[in-house]
Amino acid sequence: MFNDIGALELVTLVVLAVLVFGPDKLPKVIQDVSRTIRKIREFSDSAKQDIRQELGPEFKDFEFEDLNPKTFIRKQLDNDELGLKEIRNGFDLKKEMAEVTDAVHGREPEASSGSASSSGSTGGRVDMSKKPEVPARDDRPPFDADAT
Repeated sequence: MFNDIGALELVTLVVLAVLVFGPDKLPKVIQDVSRTIRKIREFSDSAKQDIRQELGPEFKDFEFEDLNPKTFIRKQLDNDELGLKEIRNGFDLKKEMAEVTDAVHGREPEASSGSASSSGSTGGRVDMSKKPEVPARDDRPPFDADAT
């Protein structure tokens, strides 16, 4: 329950509790807090049991931890019924980035028809040593006075 509390935080909480409640009332407060936590856990367990009974036998393998989005996604990626691994493997990030870079610099894409291997291309590499062409100062974009 308190996995992320270190020793220094725990000592600080104990000292703070002694200062706030005093050494004579502290055992009673600890008993009340532990009793409240126990009641909350019992209530939560009974609510989970009621929900499982209402869902019926179709959902006997249902776990409430699956409602956590991270757990759900992790299970779905491990299960791979959706074919996500195939989609992920079919996506070539280097090629996509090369196409975007070519489009930004105004060049034709090198591997547009799949004949890149025969034409001697760089295999999706972008030459970063070349500086992009800077337009002349007279080539201003059109100005629309009505749009501003």
